[in-house]
Amino acid sequence: MEPRRNVAAPVRFEPPATGAAVPQQPVARAVPDATPAGAAGETVAPYAQPDGAAYVSRETSTREEDDPPLAMEARRAVQILNPSGEVTMPRPERTRVMCVANQKGGVGKTTTTVNLAVALALHGNRVLVVDLDPQGNASTGLDVPHHTGIPDVYDCLINSMPLSEVAQAVDGIPNLWCVPATIDLAGAEIELVSVVARESRLARAIAAHPGDFDYVFIDCPPSLGLLTVNALVAAQEVLIPIQCEYYALEGLNQLINNINLVRQHLNPALEVSTILLTMYDRRTRLADAVEQDVRNHFGDKVLQAVIPRNVRVSEAPSYGQSVMTYDPGSRGATSYFEAAQEIAERGAKEPVSRHA
Repeated sequence: MEPRRNVAAPVRFEPPATGAAVPQQPVARAVPDATPAGAAGETVAPYAQPDGAAYVSRETSTREEDDPPLAMEARRAVQILNPSGEVTMPRPERTRVMCVANQKGGVGKTTTTVNLAVALALHGNRVLVVDLDPQGNASTGLDVPHHTGIPDVYDCLINSMPLSEVAQAVDGIPNLWCVPATIDLAGAEIELVSVVARESRLARAIAAHPGDFDYVFIDCPPSLGLLTVNALVAAQEVLIPIQCEYYALEGLNQLINNINLVRQHLNPALEVSTILLTMYDRRTRLADAVEQDVRNHFGDKVLQAVIPRNVRVSEAPSYGQSVMTYDPGSRGATSYFEAAQEIAERGAKEPVSRHA
């Protein structure tokens, strides 16, 4: 007699006869350590464990995984917008006139000027932005009218119009004013050649302004002409945005040489106080190499905050806003907020008279 083989017979399903009872099928028990299987892309529902706990697949998102990023973004937005209006960034003991300069175009001068000014103004500082670029991009970013016929910085430089008659309050941002630039400023380089004391026209206009500001940011054009020289003579500090690419480093020596010439002959108080790295792409080794070179050369003058490449920063001007108000929870807004906080804390360590 042959031994019985344990061979499973094929199972066929036959519909029961009318009125016949359907036999009870056995129920598979859940194995505690087993992972429930499902079709590709299918979410497997939790099933009961022996102790009554629910088993959830690793592919099933939980509320704890979804909520924290949104909650963190909301907290950042509230922190940046500061709806309470309290002074959360320390005010300097003196008016800090900062010239944002770099003859290399496209490194983020205007973007840096606008976002730092908005961040400081939202947190209790009185800020004036002087748009010295004929393109008028800073005026656009702050949604300040700058079409032909509007009194602008050209009238201050050429016609000696008081700055108080030109400055406009920025809508929606308390404690922030802007001196716009129109296309008329494009001819100022030529007209200033024959003007007496042509290098110090802007410095006189700022000194004569009756307002008491904590910060004056001067947005320079991408050149080393008379407009930039006026800004360097009017300022006490230079903020240099540096794009994390090789070309941005190449022209830096020429800018430093010009700053030294202005310091020697026109403005002995001028100093390079702040370096800000912009358009940082952490996926590339080049960005890391540029950052290390800049930090090794300039030391503590380089801010710890680094501005990443962020599409929200580029989108904001098309809506007449800074990224601080356009998307306050974005990485770009957070980075500019950290940079503004760092600048404010550095300025608070200088116990000097508030009168510039």
